[in-house]
Formats: sequence, C-alpha cells, structure tokens
Amino acid sequence: MSENLKTIRELADELGVSKTAINKKVSDNERKQWFSKNGNRFLVNENGQKAIKLMFSSYIDNRESKTENIEQQPESKTANVESDNQKHSEIDHLNDIIKYQNAQIEDLKETKSQHFKQLSQMQNLLDQQQRLALQDKKLLEEYKAEIKDLKALAMPIREDEKDVSPQSETETAEAQNKPKKWWQFKKRGQKND
Repeated sequence: MSENLKTIRELADELGVSKTAINKKVSDNERKQWFSKNGNRFLVNENGQKAIKLMFSSYIDNRESKTENIEQQPESKTANVESDNQKHSEIDHLNDIIKYQNAQIEDLKETKSQHFKQLSQMQNLLDQQQRLALQDKKLLEEYKAEIKDLKALAMPIREDEKDVSPQSETETAEAQNKPKKWWQFKKRGQKND
C-alpha cells in the first residue's frame, strides 16, 4: 500500500483495536470524507488516519501506560496483572454473551406479542364467522316459515271456478246425445208408479 493510504485493517492493527471499533467510531459523513474504495478494500486517507488516531488516543495512552507498568513491576505482579487482564477479558466476554442473550429474549418477547396479536385477530374472525353463520341459519328458518305461510294462504279452488277442460265438455255432450237403453226406461217407469 502507499504510505499515505492505509486499509482499515492496517490502521486497526497499528492502533491495537478491531476494525469494528473503528467502524463504530467513524460517522457516515466522516466515512465519506476519509474513506475511498479500491476493489473490495476501504482505504483511509491521511486526514482520516490522524482523526481516528485522535479518537483512540486515550485508549492508546491507557494501553501504553499498562505496558509500562507491567514492564516496571516485578514478575509476580506481572503474573497478577496478566491474570487480572484475563479475568477482565472473560468478564467482558460473559457480559457480551449476556447482552446477546438479553437481545434474544427481547426479540422472543416481541415475537410472542406478535403471535398473541395474530391469535386474537384470528379469534375475532372466527367469532364473526360464527355470528354470520347463525344469522344465515336464522334467516333461512324465517324464509322457510314465510314460504309455509304463503302456501297456507293459497286459496283452495272452488267447484264453480274450476276451468272446464275441452275434453270434459265433449264427454258430457256425448253422454247427452247417446240413445237410452230400454232398461233405463223401465227403471224410470217403475219409479213413477
């Protein structure tokens, strides 16, 4: 790489921090001013490098002072400092795990509340469907009752209002025009006597 441009990784290694730490510290506007892209790498210009170094100066100073203290302390104290540093890193790691699990718990709570909302909406829809089905059944019963009432109201046809079919008229005319048999006369004659 050229001397005036460094990748984020190179700058992070130089400062003793992670790439993520640098990305978190740098705002979007600063990123636009200081970063340029070359292929799939982001390069930081000299102004950006200076500004980022200033951002991490307190961290670097603390780290250097710890290093100096470690070098000045006897071996037993160095071992204690190393074990303390290890404990602190373990505690930090555990705190990160706890934060992650808390975030998961919050996510699960949100998911649970969404499921309850969906369940209550589905219950409301089911209740509406049942109410509509009952209304339909009631209407159907009412319609059946109306139809039954209308059938009962239909007037029976009286004998004098019956339509005389042409076939029945011809049958009666034939019966009148037929010659009467001799025994029919006898029966009538006996009745008259």
